[in-house]
Amino acid sequence: MPAFRQVGEKQLPQEVVFMSWSPKRDLIALANRAGEILLHRLANFQRVWSLPPNENTGKEVTALAWRPDGKILAFGLADTKRIILCDVEKPESLHSFSVELSITYMHWMEVTEESSVLTSFYNAEDESNLLLPKLPALPKNYSTTAKIFSEEKSDEIMKLLGDVRLNALVLGGSSGFIEIYAYGMFKIATVNGVAGSCRGLCLSSDLKSLSVITELQNSPDSEAEIMYFQLDTSLLSSYLPEVTRMARKFTHISTLLQYIKLSLTCMCEAWEEILMQMDSRLTKFVQEKNTTTSVQDEFMQLLLWGKASLELQALLMNQLTVKGLKKLGQSIESSYSSIQKLVISHLQSGSEALLYHLSELKGMALWKQKYESLGLDASGIDEAITAVGSFILKANELLQVIDSSMKNFKAFFRWLYVAMLRMSEDHVLPELNKMTQKDITFVADFLTEHFNEAPELYNRKGKYFNVERVGQYLKDEDDDLVSPPNTEGNQWFNFLKDSTHLKESPLLFPYYPEKSLHFVKRQMERVIDLCLQKPADVIGKSVHQAVCISLYKVSQSEDSTPQLFKLPFLWNDKTSNLHYVLFTMLENSISKIHILRRHTDTSRSVSNGILAVEFGNFLSNSINESSDSRCYSCLDAHFYDDETVTVVLKESVQQEGKERVLAQLPLSSVYTDEDQDGKSIWDSMERLDERSGEIPTRTVFLESQWRVLENMKAQYVSVNGIRKVSCVLSSNLRHIRVFEMDVEDDGEVEEEEEEETTQIAAGERDEPNQPADGQDNVCDASAEELPDEAEEHETSLDP
Repeated sequence: MPAFRQVGEKQLPQEVVFMSWSPKRDLIALANRAGEILLHRLANFQRVWSLPPNENTGKEVTALAWRPDGKILAFGLADTKRIILCDVEKPESLHSFSVELSITYMHWMEVTEESSVLTSFYNAEDESNLLLPKLPALPKNYSTTAKIFSEEKSDEIMKLLGDVRLNALVLGGSSGFIEIYAYGMFKIATVNGVAGSCRGLCLSSDLKSLSVITELQNSPDSEAEIMYFQLDTSLLSSYLPEVTRMARKFTHISTLLQYIKLSLTCMCEAWEEILMQMDSRLTKFVQEKNTTTSVQDEFMQLLLWGKASLELQALLMNQLTVKGLKKLGQSIESSYSSIQKLVISHLQSGSEALLYHLSELKGMALWKQKYESLGLDASGIDEAITAVGSFILKANELLQVIDSSMKNFKAFFRWLYVAMLRMSEDHVLPELNKMTQKDITFVADFLTEHFNEAPELYNRKGKYFNVERVGQYLKDEDDDLVSPPNTEGNQWFNFLKDSTHLKESPLLFPYYPEKSLHFVKRQMERVIDLCLQKPADVIGKSVHQAVCISLYKVSQSEDSTPQLFKLPFLWNDKTSNLHYVLFTMLENSISKIHILRRHTDTSRSVSNGILAVEFGNFLSNSINESSDSRCYSCLDAHFYDDETVTVVLKESVQQEGKERVLAQLPLSSVYTDEDQDGKSIWDSMERLDERSGEIPTRTVFLESQWRVLENMKAQYVSVNGIRKVSCVLSSNLRHIRVFEMDVEDDGEVEEEEEEETTQIAAGERDEPNQPADGQDNVCDASAEELPDEAEEHETSLDP
């Protein structure tokens, strides 16, 4: 019986360029050349959901990473230079941010370091939950939020916060670009001083060092060189409790900014184009009328004498109509009340929570002994608090405009409705017919203020009127408001103008009467980003290079291979605080796997070293059957867990049916007690491939942990030691096989496998006997299964 049990196989229609197992569930994420993200379940490799490429986010996926709790999937896009955080439950973006350069690799790690201070912080309930009211869930009846939120609950935005234990998303890109994002949300370090395009990253779980693999090409004609860097990040580990608290605050702030952004988007959606109908009809009336009387005078005459000119009568009865006026009135009332509710319950709640967290952050910044070294700046946070205050003022101004507009429109429409009923000689109900002198004055004031023709407005907006005053606040543009609030005669404004001391007081938030709500929100985001940028710069500058090793040169022929599947592969052993680098080098036409080991504490040389591993002829009954014991080249290698490496091997002398092998390599069979020192390797400036003779070699004969991959030109492997699974991909990037790696060797399992094989043979005759990978046929089942798989979406994600 083979050592590993095959549980799924698939021929995919598109070439796979990235694959990554979920750390907590039996799910694997794939990205294909078309820019599609796919999530598959282990069982029969069924599809859970797919996220097609999007013009707004991007189409060229260049990196994939799971959050350590398995609830968020991150992917990077080269064409738009954006990072997308996607909820595992539903294929929609929860959060996204831009980066300066396209990302070539990402690594999401969790800090496992423990201390009494951290434990108390992890266990303590977040004070903001006790002091702040719970943020209302965003309404799901808008298309913006309906796409993101499920039917049962609409507070998925809070999933971005995740677990309180610190985790960090490390991004690597071209030209030595490296950034670290706490909780995958807010940048806490911008690392400089690394040359080349990033091919691999690994931040140690104790935050003491960052290992980086880069591809350095000095000129377009020269061969690229693979470099290994070990960077000292001891500032992060020394101030771990402070970094965790600060990062948690950053993440709260970032989540609240996203919450405010979505609330504002819902408000824009609640405002309808129908509300502009009055402005457009009145503009058309001005352009078509023959008389010299102004529109305002025409309506005033109707108000005072109860008679309208023939032109105004035609406008009201033929274009606006009684039915249209009624519909317009209902739309305005419905729309305004929806916007009002969103401002009160969402914008104000989110802004107040933002003020709270920024104020706490300011308190942390003032504790200079703890936080000054991390670059927290109290003056910058003050500016951010002021910007949030200005946003709250603008939101309150919008509330006042909505309130006055609703009163004005109600009175105006009631009067106009009665006037139009009289024109059409319809019966007017007695309760509608009552109009006091106060009501007449109210309508007259409304006509005076809102029905003035404005030629300069026509030049700007193509209309003479701005009767509807709410929409201008929701326009995402830099222009000043068409009709800013009237502040003449306002005693507070006059008092502020006359008092120079109050004008400069930090206690008063600046007010921008000419600007829209969107403008003030963008300004607030800019100021907050700027104030939280300083820690990233300070921490980034503290990172310095400890080791730089040139590994080997890359031939130009490898360029067509997807970036993900190119070795080297980096791994961090959390228990022994070691960095491992797996890579292959060609020696005597055999591709040997090399294991480079470095301690995360850059000051220590113990355990540092490098070994080469070659595989003996373990398929034959006796190693004497082959004259050369080095029979296998290594195609791909990944760490399965801290003690085992999973490899894909290829026989150097090809024999039919025994071409590719999946195997487990225990590190205990490679390392001995003497392998403690490798100082000579770090001292020399020569590349490792030029000194391959100096590298000690171990020949390994695997006993039981291997399996021949029949009818498959296996090339790459992705593994998950926690879930004990692996996924093997063929050289044509379309043929996938999934294996359970730890299978008990007993009769029951064997019988179970035989039954399963029989069922698959009966139900899916075409799939097990797929042609060799050189052919391009696509399994029909993969397309046909989609409707059923989509229906199973909700239930399929249970671990």
